[in-house]
Amino acid sequence: MKLIVGLGNPGLEYDRTRHNVGFEAIDRLARRTVDPANSIAKSRFSGMSLETELRGADAPEKVLLIKPLTFMNRSGQSVSEAIRFFKLDPTRDLLVIVDDIALPCGAIRLRPDGSAGGHNGLADVEQKLGTNVYARCRIGIDAPGQVPQKDYVLGRFRPEQQAPVEEAIEQAVQAALCWVTSGITTAMNRFNTVRDASRTAKSADGPATAPKQSTTARPSPIRQAGQQASDAEGDRKAP
Repeated sequence: MKLIVGLGNPGLEYDRTRHNVGFEAIDRLARRTVDPANSIAKSRFSGMSLETELRGADAPEKVLLIKPLTFMNRSGQSVSEAIRFFKLDPTRDLLVIVDDIALPCGAIRLRPDGSAGGHNGLADVEQKLGTNVYARCRIGIDAPGQVPQKDYVLGRFRPEQQAPVEEAIEQAVQAALCWVTSGITTAMNRFNTVRDASRTAKSADGPATAPKQSTTARPSPIRQAGQQASDAEGDRKAP
């Protein structure tokens, strides 16, 4: 089994914010790979999980998609629970999808290991697992500029950022599928991208709006279940 975890904060208040691009990638993976008639999102491992199956290199590979509902700073709780339950090896079986202010909006970067780079969600995953050797896919969201970092990551994308980030989320989905079927090295070779680094120097000032949604896209089964679960938790705030 492979485990793909998208980091973010639960609840409508944080829906489609920069910090939640990991959730967006999981939603797309669920739409792309899961038959809702045969697989139902479940509340377990301190998050919403959905099981699917992909064609692997040698045989079909079971994949568990997870969106932690612990809020970003305690993401490791959800990841470690699933790792222990299925007796997985994080160095081979785990991929974490996360936002990154060090990358320009529209870029993604895969790595087989590395530091948390100041990201609280990754830091908690590393602390709970006791290792930083696990695959991660970072989705660029631009640097904050003059905006305080917490306000920036919990804010929504500016209009000019929306097209690049939609492209990056789609690339992250494809990269995650490649990771399952072909491994991290092949995924890195195919999907690591470089966009105009000057985008990171742009100010984060200006109006932000939620990305437009397709009126024809099939709803993500894990997205719908996650919203219901987070609503039931009450009015909690992101750390």
